[in-house]
Amino acid sequence: MYQALLVIIYIAFISLGLPDALLGSAWPTMYGELNVPISYSGIVSMIIAGGTIFSSLFSDRLIRKFGTGVVTVVSVAMTAAALLGFSISHSFYMLCLWAIPYGLGAGSVDAALNNFVALHYKSRHMSWLHSFWGVGATAGPYIMGLCLTAGRRWNSGYLVICVIQTVLVLFLILSLPLWRKQKETETLGAKAQTQKVLKMTEIIKRPGARPILIAFFCYCALESTAGLWASSYMVLYKGISAETAAKWAALFYLGITIGRFLCGFVSDRLGDQIMIRLGQVLAFLGALLLVLPFGNTMTMAGLVLIGTGCAPIYPSLLHETPVNFGAELSQSMIGAQMACAYVGSTLMPPLFGFISERITMGIYPFYLLLLAVLMFVMTERVHQILGKKSHVLHLQN
Repeated sequence: MYQALLVIIYIAFISLGLPDALLGSAWPTMYGELNVPISYSGIVSMIIAGGTIFSSLFSDRLIRKFGTGVVTVVSVAMTAAALLGFSISHSFYMLCLWAIPYGLGAGSVDAALNNFVALHYKSRHMSWLHSFWGVGATAGPYIMGLCLTAGRRWNSGYLVICVIQTVLVLFLILSLPLWRKQKETETLGAKAQTQKVLKMTEIIKRPGARPILIAFFCYCALESTAGLWASSYMVLYKGISAETAAKWAALFYLGITIGRFLCGFVSDRLGDQIMIRLGQVLAFLGALLLVLPFGNTMTMAGLVLIGTGCAPIYPSLLHETPVNFGAELSQSMIGAQMACAYVGSTLMPPLFGFISERITMGIYPFYLLLLAVLMFVMTERVHQILGKKSHVLHLQN
């Protein structure tokens, strides 16, 4: 049963990733048609991320009341409806309106499935889980690029993803009996645990909580800024065509996807802490490549390397949560961690847009370098506070 659920969770994460990179890849074409400044992409992404923050914070209560399966189905259905709204929108204000269900649909399912995998599966399964998110995140901008190359408007890219998302919703509805069976089995079995619901004020008082929340903020800020502004950086600063930039932006997510797939084969042996450090070093080196004046090929390589570096960080940070803070607190902690991650997604990409509009788009790699360094400092602080407990226990699993 757990293997069947794992397949379903992987499919759900493809659907979670599909819409994530669409806005960034299409924005160089969208903002002119909508007659708004290029920095307004940050406003839409802020609304989306704001919805995910809200639903992440309430994910613990929703999952307790309705169950993981129902929350997953409803959340994916909300994103499908939002994508349909984007596909028929012809004004910036309509995009902002549809961005609300777009964001609300992502937060709860993300927190629910991550906690479920952290509790019931090994580190390699968490890496592969987020690899499937990368499949969706890579396919999304590539589909958008194909639509733009074929002479279609950006709305058609959103419509294609909406159709795919709707099919995935139907598949998830068929999987609901498996979730009910899992819940009944776990209630009767030895794995049943009393999960505690913590308020945010209680969470931040726990040892290691503050630096880990800042680390999640920095990671999601790094990933979302890199993905959202990659196309604009290439078009406006590097002089690459919008169609080519949309496809090249997919390489960042391709790096994440392939990286997480490969990490699944070594993460159990190396442990979460080593995987996190390795990823941070690679992301830093990738941002450095963007600074070097070696032409567009180096830009493409830098995006791939940043994505590859991002690959192990997020799943490893999530997987070590039950060990670091206890299984009974993991759902509350993961909800808080993801809320802070989405605060990073909410604030930092639009902040970059504001700064770059007034200075230059050329600060893109330096902005990423700053976030990578701060994230490294915070994760090292967490491991210093909690000691070697997490590393030892993961190697024993």
